[in-house]
Amino acid sequence: MLEVTGLTAWYGQAQALHGVDLRVGEGEVVALAGRNGAGKTTLVRCLIGLHRQAGGTVGFLGRDVTRLPAHQRARAGLGWVQDDRGIYGGLTVEENLLLPPAVSDRAWTLERVYQEFPALAARRRSWGTTLSGGEQQMLAIARVLRTGARLLLMDEPSEGLAPVIVARIGAIIREIKATGVGVLLIEQNVKFAATVADRHYLLSQGRIVESLDNSEFQRREGELLKHLGI
Repeated sequence: MLEVTGLTAWYGQAQALHGVDLRVGEGEVVALAGRNGAGKTTLVRCLIGLHRQAGGTVGFLGRDVTRLPAHQRARAGLGWVQDDRGIYGGLTVEENLLLPPAVSDRAWTLERVYQEFPALAARRRSWGTTLSGGEQQMLAIARVLRTGARLLLMDEPSEGLAPVIVARIGAIIREIKATGVGVLLIEQNVKFAATVADRHYLLSQGRIVESLDNSEFQRREGELLKHLGI
C-alpha cells in the first residue's frame, strides 16, 4: 500500500532524514517510534507532500506519488490525522465532518461516525473552539474516515488524552484495520502502539535503526525505550 524508498529531507543545509525505507501493507498497522527531534513529523510531512526539500520515492497503491502535491495525494486516498488536530474552530462539529470530499466508496457516513463516536453526535452543533482535547482528536480521526482514505497517517493521536479516550482510539484503529485500511502510526506512547501495531520502525537521528514485529518489540521494549530515550 505504501512503499517509501531512500527518503531524505533537509531544512536548509541541515539534513533531517537519511535514506529512510519503510512500507505499510493493506490492513496493516505500522508504528514509528523515536525521541523528539528524530524526524518523525518531518517524515509524515514528506509523505503527505507538505515538505518540499526532500528526495527519494514515495509509492502509494502501486503509483509513484513523489511529485504529486498534497491535495492530489489526499484525493488518491492518503489521509492525515495531524498532531495539532487541525480542527476549524469557527465551524461546528458537523461542518468539520462535511468539509472534506469523499475520495472512495469506503467513506464513512455521518450516521456511522455518530454511531462510533457518540460524543461527537452529542456535540454536532458545537463550535470547534468549544471541544475538549479528546473530542478534537476524535473529530480529527472521524473527519479523515469520512473521506474514505485507504491509508491513515496518524501523528501522535494519543498525546495528552485520558486513558479511556486512548482506548477508544485503539478500538477504532483495530476496526478500520479489519476493513483493509492501512495505518502508519507515529506515536510516543509505545505501550499504546504495541496494543494495535503489527510492526514497528524505530527512528533515530533521521535513520531507521530497527524494524521489528510486534512480539519482538514487546520482548525488547525496555532495551529499545532506553536506547531511544523515550
